[in-house]
Amino acid sequence: MSIGSVVKINNYQRPVNLAEIAERGKPQAAKAPTGEASFKEALASEMAPHSAEVSFSKHASQRLHSRGIALSDEQLTKISAAVDKAEAKGSRETLILTDDAALVVAVKNRTVITAFDRDNLRDGVVTSIDSAVIL
Repeated sequence: MSIGSVVKINNYQRPVNLAEIAERGKPQAAKAPTGEASFKEALASEMAPHSAEVSFSKHASQRLHSRGIALSDEQLTKISAAVDKAEAKGSRETLILTDDAALVVAVKNRTVITAFDRDNLRDGVVTSIDSAVIL
């Protein structure tokens, strides 16, 4: 009986290829691309478009609304870029100062935690931040 032959074993309902069984324990060579992305590539591509977005906590959304602060698409893009800069420097929580508002952002999950208008910022102290980005 040679390794490349197909042998039928009485306990199985299908033929068994001994060559396949012999190859199972050997390290696999890199497979030729089949047009399908690996899990790592698929995850990276799925996460990439979302990583640039900044989300707002419920508290921050309420603060923006109650203080009449509206952020344009251009401002949101600048805020996202500011979060990228803070992340590159290793920040965890950053204060982002815009013309109209001050935002405290959790850099790791790209979420605005709270927001102040410029008038409220002058009266208060911002705590629990490790960096500031001025736009």
